Amino acid sequence: MEILNIIALIFVPIFAVVVGQKLQQRAQKRNDKMQIFKTLMTSRIFGWTNESVQAMNLIDIVFADDKAVRKQWKICFDKMCVENPTETELSKIKTEREKLLETMAKSLGYKDIITWESIQNPYIPKGMAELMEQQQAYQKNQSILMEQMKNMMQTSRKEETNGEAQNANSK
Repeated sequence: MEILNIIALIFVPIFAVVVGQKLQQRAQKRNDKMQIFKTLMTSRIFGWTNESVQAMNLIDIVFADDKAVRKQWKICFDKMCVENPTETELSKIKTEREKLLETMAKSLGYKDIITWESIQNPYIPKGMAELMEQQQAYQKNQSILMEQMKNMMQTSRKEETNGEAQNANSK
């Protein structure tokens, strides 16, 4: 009986530590999966963000134990690897990203809570959408203006260079 008590005193704490570590690892894996899922769910409104690209690059690592998610990620990745996509291809990319989110939701246990419809219809206030459109238009106009200024400067330099060459030839 004493031997059993001694064995219990030695092995029970060790067993408790091992079980505790396993539970912490499992919780951390779930947290990592949730972070990727949350990032992709929130960024679906804006398109690509730095965070969403980083999250997508972590899918193979964080969801390494989930074949369904990795399979859908591969399909999605293949669709995204198109240079200069057409409108049809952009639509397919959007659909595959939404399918990826649906697959992740199922993997995380949100099968009946997060539906295909909720993934396709994110909440975005009208004012926010208008602000985003204004910012995009502003950025586009800035790019056009900078390109025009660049062209004017290049034309001006060419004229100066030609003028200097003509002056040198006349002397």
